Amino acid sequence: MKKIVFAGEAMLELTRAGSEQFNRAFAGDVYNSSVYLKRAFPEHEIGFMSGVGKDTLSDQFLDVLATEQVDTTFMGRSDVSNMGIYMVNTDEHGERSFLYWRNSAAAKEVMSLLSDEQTESLKAADIFFFSGISLAILPSGERAAFFELLKTLKDSGTTLIFDPNYRARLWGSEEEAKQAMIAAFELSDWLMPGVEDFADLFGLNTVDDVVEYCAQYQFDELVIKQGSDSVHVVRGGETQVLPVIPSEKVVDTTSAGDAFNGVYLGARVSGNEPERACQLASYLAARVVETPGAIMKRDLFTAKWDKRPA
Repeated sequence: MKKIVFAGEAMLELTRAGSEQFNRAFAGDVYNSSVYLKRAFPEHEIGFMSGVGKDTLSDQFLDVLATEQVDTTFMGRSDVSNMGIYMVNTDEHGERSFLYWRNSAAAKEVMSLLSDEQTESLKAADIFFFSGISLAILPSGERAAFFELLKTLKDSGTTLIFDPNYRARLWGSEEEAKQAMIAAFELSDWLMPGVEDFADLFGLNTVDDVVEYCAQYQFDELVIKQGSDSVHVVRGGETQVLPVIPSEKVVDTTSAGDAFNGVYLGARVSGNEPERACQLASYLAARVVETPGAIMKRDLFTAKWDKRPA
């Protein structure tokens, strides 16, 4: 069993159920990954680190975490801020666009809300997973404190895993984003980027470009995703090109990469080689995009997961 902590933001997710009706759920990139990992590999201890308010909505989210068996030890509660909200719009191809209400979200205060006792407990984590969004939402002081936490965890032997997940609108400037990304690359033991992250921010448009760029950093595993195209895994200087299982019908691409991250990581820490981990991760990602919303209902997940490739 591994102890894995995911750090980032969860929000109330609104998806259309009609012209004037919406379905409600909770979602966020690293939160989605934490849920899918725990559902697929329940033997591992999964925690979520973030900030919420002391309002009814935040209470409901904590109840959902309990239902998903995701540990709340590292959740801080703000006296003045609440959870963020976003609404998903999807086009006829399943591509999504978002409207956000998150400027004063409690997740932005995550480091201020973290106690010394919680920080000490984090050192027991085997793995700490964070993303570019985890960094982007933080004000400069909170981000600086977050990087100090990363250094502390690395010194304590925790494996750091980073998905750049670059979203330009969350950053003050490209230069600010580059500096934060580079600092994360330098600290992380695993990198799990999409090619588009590097294309948008660094002008690197091919897998070879990304591999060459990342060679300057000390990582144990580099997992490069390309949507529905093959995944490239680099370990020990060797590159594996792994096929992915395609989706039969794309309804909503929200959370495909998050599901992949969670299941790939869960499979790897459960002793599977990258080939099997990629097979399982891409299988679930393909099923996720066939349903609306970031996290599929538990009974549907169970039905799909039970049919995973042998």
